[in-house]
Amino acid sequence: MIGIDRIEAVLLDVPTIRPHVLAMATMRAQVVCLVRIYCADGVIGLGEATTIGGLGYGPESPEGIKLAIDTYFAPIIAACDATRPAAAMARLARHIVGNHFAKCAVETALLDAQGQRLGVPVSELLGGRLRDRLPVLWTLASGETARDIEEAERMIAVRRHNVFKLKIGKRALEDDVAHVAAIKQALGQRASVRVDVNMAWDEPTAARGIAMLADAGCDLVEQPISRTNRAGMARLSASSRIPVMADEALTGPASAYDYAVDAAAHVFAVKIEQSGGLLAARQVQAIADAAGVALYGGTMLEAGIGTIASAHVFATFPALAFGTELFGPLLLTEEILSEPLDYADFSLGVPDGPGLGIALDEDRVAFLRRDAVHATISIPAA
Repeated sequence: MIGIDRIEAVLLDVPTIRPHVLAMATMRAQVVCLVRIYCADGVIGLGEATTIGGLGYGPESPEGIKLAIDTYFAPIIAACDATRPAAAMARLARHIVGNHFAKCAVETALLDAQGQRLGVPVSELLGGRLRDRLPVLWTLASGETARDIEEAERMIAVRRHNVFKLKIGKRALEDDVAHVAAIKQALGQRASVRVDVNMAWDEPTAARGIAMLADAGCDLVEQPISRTNRAGMARLSASSRIPVMADEALTGPASAYDYAVDAAAHVFAVKIEQSGGLLAARQVQAIADAAGVALYGGTMLEAGIGTIASAHVFATFPALAFGTELFGPLLLTEEILSEPLDYADFSLGVPDGPGLGIALDEDRVAFLRRDAVHATISIPAA
């Protein structure tokens, strides 16, 4: 047995390169809850938890995640064997209900430490990777049509992205569809255009909107209605001419099973934080594969740690028909890793070093810490 000396959770405030406009919030900064697990053998595991718009997206916030880890997770983890991540997570599950994002950050750190200890990448602890690079889309979320077209053209030109997701649902339906249609017309067959409604529509609006988006050349519609309306999602999926994807509704394997049974989505957006961890995300993938549901690798706009943890998981999926959106670090003005992630040729490289295969830039982390003497200013999410 190798003991765990302590667990540390700190908040980093990182500005975004531009306002990121969603149906429920406009983000001008990302708050990262950075987790370190210090093991008795000297190995330090890294984890990360982020949310979208503070509490605007779901029931957890970075501040709440830190509080939960400091108050409730730490005493339980202190009694665990660092070499048994699954046993540690099972112990946490017996004593802590929910808190999926916090559990994901802790599990990531445990797996990172174990991978370092064994000299293998995290992907190999999850069954083994099937690919070394993952296709990555970019979200166009300024809300301004001309600006979004210019941004997309620039991404295509430098071969960084050729699949784009548009955040809609904040404006009138006709205005949103016109925005999507104009961008698709400008990009033509050079790029796939998809939309994320973030639950902003009711079912009748969604039925109209999906039909209009299909006519505009849109390739995918993500979570058009409330996460609680599974029957409505099933009706929309049955009548839609383009794939409908579940996102916010997927909160782990049980919800994935319910959605698969009800044929409530053509595609599952798998997110390690929403799923409750890396191993739970693999369970979601297995359910989808068994049910014939396509997969997409989602993001909570994590910085480098959470992004690459997701990449290790998604690299093990047998099929990933709709690619990933692991662009989180590219949305931030500050890099917290000592070596930036490998984005090139419309894809992200999965590191092959031990554990997560990444290291922190400790100077930038110290500068970005909310509790630092010269801390960056935290900008409200909305």
